[in-house]
Amino acid sequence: MSISESPASDPRRVVLLGSTGSIGTQALDVIAGSPERFAVAGICAGGSNVELLVEQAVRWRVQQLAVSDPAAESELRGRLSAAWPAGVPEPEILAGPGSTAELATLECDVVLNGVAGAQGLRATLAALDAGRTVALANKESLIAGGPLVLAAAKPGQLVPVDSEHSALAQCLRGGSPAEVRRLVLTASGGPFRGRDRAALADVTPAQALSHPTWDMGKLVTTNSATLVNKGLELIEAQLLFGVGYDRIDVVVHPQSVVHSMVEFVDGATLAQASPPDMRLPIALALGWPDRVPGAAAGLDWSTAHTWTFEPVDNEAFPAIELARTAGRAGGCAPAVYNAANETLVTAFHSGRCGFLAIVDTVAAVVTRWLDSEHAAAGKPRDLADVEAAQRWAEREATALLTSQ
Repeated sequence: MSISESPASDPRRVVLLGSTGSIGTQALDVIAGSPERFAVAGICAGGSNVELLVEQAVRWRVQQLAVSDPAAESELRGRLSAAWPAGVPEPEILAGPGSTAELATLECDVVLNGVAGAQGLRATLAALDAGRTVALANKESLIAGGPLVLAAAKPGQLVPVDSEHSALAQCLRGGSPAEVRRLVLTASGGPFRGRDRAALADVTPAQALSHPTWDMGKLVTTNSATLVNKGLELIEAQLLFGVGYDRIDVVVHPQSVVHSMVEFVDGATLAQASPPDMRLPIALALGWPDRVPGAAAGLDWSTAHTWTFEPVDNEAFPAIELARTAGRAGGCAPAVYNAANETLVTAFHSGRCGFLAIVDTVAAVVTRWLDSEHAAAGKPRDLADVEAAQRWAEREATALLTSQ
């Protein structure tokens, strides 16, 4: 990955997709702390928290804002009109499923895609096509549309926001591509680290949402409990950095202080360590390649620390190796893996399947895909191919659940 642009003397204008979510609110914290570096041009959200969206719009005097749920448009317009300062031109409001992608083309320096799930793919492609640098927190868009996203991205356009991939990008500065032996992704292990498969059978949605380290939304937190999130990050690492799947490992690191590592051919390993605070990788992505002073607190080296590392229990948590299989198959297989999982996570939280059935059913869907004529089609030709594969995966996952 080559990301070489230096920041302009004027503040970088940021469009923030998913502004009311965990990534979005933390990004606004970063921007508020560095007004000389960053300014907010536009924001969008799904529509579940219109009050907060309006507060953000007023605070940042945005040029445009969007809400993807058309049912929230009326409330948004009413609240904004009541809260907007007199004498200041109101921002343009976009609404509907296509509004996120439309906002991603607004004139700016960086689009931070913090939308949850594969729905962020259209916005990622729109931003890349418009020539914007994309700070990518929406890993699903890269995984689902990998060949399309990589073909659309010019050198330097994609900057990772995930703490693991941010760590890898930082560590890779320590050597040339030819000197890299392997990448090592770290995983907290989630709330069920140490449990065997049998002990996971009765996990409840509330338990799955009790992550020991990170505060994330429902989808990502559940994915962290099943380790699907680490499977997605495995695919993301391969796509971002071009390192083969046989040279990407995953280890469990419960303290979540070492965010990932790069091992070099001479035996040296560089690790990026910091407290588990997403403001650091967000700030680095917005300011890349320059660091943002004071973005987050550093480690306290005056106190004792113990960091441990252990192998993944692939029998209890098969999601990572399943992702490796989908990634190696290529084409739309990663999109199928992700879409099936999103369907199963929704089913789990609505009481229609158990915890173990999430990954078990995703595995069955991926197997069906790889055994079908669809897999022989190779790389997706366009977005329609990816979306067709996602719909296929959703139907298969739903059918498998119904038959159980």
